[in-house]
Amino acid sequence: MRYLGDRFSRNKSQIGIAMSEVNEAMKLKIQATDTAVVFIDPQIDVLSDKGKNWDAVGQSVTENRTVENMERIFKAAKESGYGVFISPHYFYPTDSGWAFNGPLEMSEFHTHTFARTGPLTLEGFTNSGADWLERFKPYIEDGKTIVVSPHKVWGPQTNDLVLQLRKRRINKIILGGMLANICVESHLRELLEQGFEVIVVKDATAGPRHPEWGDGYQSAMINFRFLAHAVVSTDGIVAAMSKR
Repeated sequence: MRYLGDRFSRNKSQIGIAMSEVNEAMKLKIQATDTAVVFIDPQIDVLSDKGKNWDAVGQSVTENRTVENMERIFKAAKESGYGVFISPHYFYPTDSGWAFNGPLEMSEFHTHTFARTGPLTLEGFTNSGADWLERFKPYIEDGKTIVVSPHKVWGPQTNDLVLQLRKRRINKIILGGMLANICVESHLRELLEQGFEVIVVKDATAGPRHPEWGDGYQSAMINFRFLAHAVVSTDGIVAAMSKR
């Protein structure tokens, strides 16, 4: 009986926290005219058990229900008229000519993560690690989602994301995707430097776990709280996006 009581207390506490987070998110001043969803790397190699990096990211993706939560945000954005932007990560055969790389870049090249056959061909792309998750395709390939050019390292400094946002007078970002402590955090930092207001959705992302380097998701969460204008749950941001 004591065990059941303890479990009930924990569940009640968790429900209370979740409701508090939703209430806080509802206070956010967002609207479809100036706010957009930006998802980083919604691709098979980092979000699917068929991906090349599942051993490193799978536990975090599963625990956070990252894929399910990203889909909920896709759906809410489309239903409420919010713009959606995708910042993908691709490597082409000519990128193998890079003269130096960091440890994660070396791993990506070794495993052929996000590999494509070339910038002007989709040969071999469908269902490859660089492709979108199948469940995301109806949202990404609807003719309205803006897929920007690929970022080549971690942040948007090497693609046209900021330009595409500015041209649509977007100044607030709802940010999620992969990997939390690498590309998502790099996008967060650059978007902040560019003057955007950024809301990070904490369970619409996930991070790698490494036996020596540590837990990438927990590392990112610390920095998100220091840096982002808000850190919210999917429940909270979906409620905020859906309010009229």
